[in-house]
Parts: sequence; structure tokens; C-alpha cells
Amino acid sequence: MFFAINDRNIGHGNAPYVIAELSANHNGNLENALSIIDIAKDAGADAVKIQTYRPDTITLKSDAPEFQINEGPWKGRNLYELYEWAHTPWDWHEKLFSHAANRGISIFSSPFDFSAVDLLQELGAPAFKIASFEAVDLPLIRYVASKGKPMIISTGMADFQEIEDAVEAARDGGCDDLALLLCVSGYPAPPSDYNLATLADMIAKFDVPIGLSDHTLDNTTAIASVALGASIIEKHITLDRTGGGPDDSFSLEPKEFAGLCRDAKTAWTAIGRVAYGGKSSERGNVQFRRSLYFIKDLQAGETITADAVRSVRPGYGAAPKFLDDIIGKKIRAAVGANTPVKLDAILLEND
Repeated sequence: MFFAINDRNIGHGNAPYVIAELSANHNGNLENALSIIDIAKDAGADAVKIQTYRPDTITLKSDAPEFQINEGPWKGRNLYELYEWAHTPWDWHEKLFSHAANRGISIFSSPFDFSAVDLLQELGAPAFKIASFEAVDLPLIRYVASKGKPMIISTGMADFQEIEDAVEAARDGGCDDLALLLCVSGYPAPPSDYNLATLADMIAKFDVPIGLSDHTLDNTTAIASVALGASIIEKHITLDRTGGGPDDSFSLEPKEFAGLCRDAKTAWTAIGRVAYGGKSSERGNVQFRRSLYFIKDLQAGETITADAVRSVRPGYGAAPKFLDDIIGKKIRAAVGANTPVKLDAILLEND
């Protein structure tokens, strides 16, 4: 249940794959976009993701009521105005892909129509992302799947049947390498909406790598998801949360994003495997466990009484579990107080 993007394995048994979502946080400035790629790489992200659309490929130029945004961070705009403001110009794409390649970080995108898919295919995108709002666009999913690249589908707003439909469309289109992201399409989203217990259910029911597209305002939800099996974490990144851009207000700043990359991998390392017994960091402390010590002098052949032995630190004597077994037995040879109990020094009844 894993696949690779640019030789980086994703799925069970691998560290979480961290995606830096650049989205609209370039704020219309190519240099900002290039800087965010640098920051993502330096922070330890595995990939940068952009979005590929033009306003006319994603919506219609209309002031009709259904095209108006009446709440949230984009309140007061219509859809065309929002996407005109937020889109990543298509003539930037080659520069962004080239810069990411020079920095040694994967870059791919969310296409929003067939022409965007074709552009990304020409640029050699190693994977495709389906945004939550497009998870119901089954023709788009099939077309992306036909390119034979790994595909990641966000599931914000989708019910179980819609997720099943999206998976079926991807499979029918020819996608072999598929992942799903638990997502809440709120900007920002409250942690209580995430219901991270759903991750385990998705892992069991879909048998693909499952991850998290996180729109909360800190890293707690993302780190918790790693403990519940998330193989991918996607989070928005910005130069400045107060920058005034479309997505700045619910994105991570550079130090926060670096903390996400670090802490997600630390959490994954800490989960490890089923393991009982001493660990490498404990080796020097085994000597300080409790064990049995004589606390008075005893002569050879003398009976060991309860007041002659105690369980104390350090751990050079017999284990405390043997205390009841040796009380009432005889000592083979004389012992002094403050010496460890050795079982081979005890004269058992059947000796």
C-alpha cells in the first residue's frame, strides 16, 4: 500500500510525505512564489504544490447571486474576481518547475480542467492533485488518471459514496497509484471538524495511502494524524500570514512550516514498531533497577529470614520476584550485609 513520487516512497512504513501548498500565496508576485519554493525545501518538505487554472477555466464571469461569496475570507467578491486575484499565471509554471528542480524538491499541481492537465503533463509533473471541490468532477479525474501518474484526491465535503465514485473514476481512468486526503474545506477549519478517527476507517476501506489536507491554524491536528496512520500531510505555506493575500490568513509561516516538517517526522519515528524490553537509551540505567540485597550478615547454613533481605536499588542482585522463594531457605556460604543476593548461593530444600 505505497507508491513513489520521484523515488520518494509514500505509504505504510515510510515517513509522512509533507506537501507545501503554495496556492495563491505568491500574491501575484513570481519572486514570492520562487521564495516559497526555497522556504519549503529548506524546511524539509518533500514537495511543493501549486494550482493550475485561469478564472475562465474554473468559473464564469457573472455577478449573479450564486456566483457571489457571502462569507469567509473572500466575502464580498464573486468567483471570477477571486480566481482572477488568486490564480498562478500559466507563464510562470515553467519557471516554477525549473526552480524546484534546481532546488531538488518535487513540484506538482492541482489542475482544474483538461487544458491544465495537458500543460502539467508537458512540464513533466510527477503527480497530480485533485482538489476537494473537484472531487465530484469524475470526467476530470478520469482524464488525469489517463496520464498514468500518481494521483492524490482531497475529500473535503465528499460523503462516502462520492469518495467511492472518485476512486472508481480514477481506477477506470487507469490510475494505479492513488492516495486520498481527509480534508475539511473550511478556511480556516476548526480541529473539531476533522474527526481524525476517520483516517483509520479510510485506510481499512480504501486500501490506499491516506493522508491529511490540514486547514487548521496550527500543527496539532497534522501531528496527531501521523499517529493515526496519515502517510501524507498537506499544509498551506506563506511568507507572511498578514500579507493580505487570498490564502495568507490560514497558512503557516516559514518557522511554523519547518516545525511541521520536523515534528511530523519525529512523531512517525516515535510510533516505530511493536517492541518490548530494553531500548538503546536505557542500557546505562539497567543497573539502577531494584534487586535483592542482604542487609545483615549471615553465616553458612543459616536460615534466611525476612529481615535479612530487602528489595533495593541497584540491580546487581536477584530479581525481587524471587523474594518469597528464598525466605526460609539456608545460605550456602557466609555473606555480608549490603551484598547482592545470588540465587546460586542459596541452599534449596532439594539440594
